[in-house]
Amino acid sequence: MVQGTVRAGFPSPADDFAVKRQDLNELLVTHPAATFFWRVRGTSMAGAGIADGDILVVNRALNPAHGDIVVAEVDNDFTVKYLHRRNGRVKLRAADPTFPDILFENSEDQRLTIVGVVTATIKRFR
Repeated sequence: MVQGTVRAGFPSPADDFAVKRQDLNELLVTHPAATFFWRVRGTSMAGAGIADGDILVVNRALNPAHGDIVVAEVDNDFTVKYLHRRNGRVKLRAADPTFPDILFENSEDQRLTIVGVVTATIKRFR
């Protein structure tokens, strides 16, 4: 349960009395039947704040738009990347520029399915 907000500067004694319990489902899940959690493996999205081991909150009910971070199935393998759509062309782009873009042409050799839009990440420190 989320307890409320916390300052990263100097604490205020009055903040001790302003605690409201919150449910992570209420905060992170807008479409319960269409929301899934995926654990990240790899570092291609570290520049977007998504680290190896993070948990992604993925909403399948949202229509993916240009610039969204998405979970995609590419040729029977899953990946998390930025969705890039321009002038009828589609590519998946990593946040780390050392990873190559995944380009999609009108070819039967490649299969792309957008599984859902990433709406949040959950980080664990211990």
